[in-house]
Amino acid sequence: MYGEAVAKKVKKPKSKCCVSKPRCKRCPIQMLKDGTLPDGYTVKKRKLVKVPKGKSSKSGKKLAAA
Repeated sequence: MYGEAVAKKVKKPKSKCCVSKPRCKRCPIQMLKDGTLPDGYTVKKRKLVKVPKGKSSKSGKKLAAA
């Protein structure tokens, strides 16, 4: 009972940024900054967009840094 892993519920990001200055926790821009944006998603022009399966924004950053 005590050793069991407890799964946390992941909050999905909003589809569009509300542009308020104190950013909410579900803001796609804030989630991108914090690194909590789900795989397969990115932010373009304050909107959440899916990344095509062949391209991944995270792997591109790793390759550029190396």
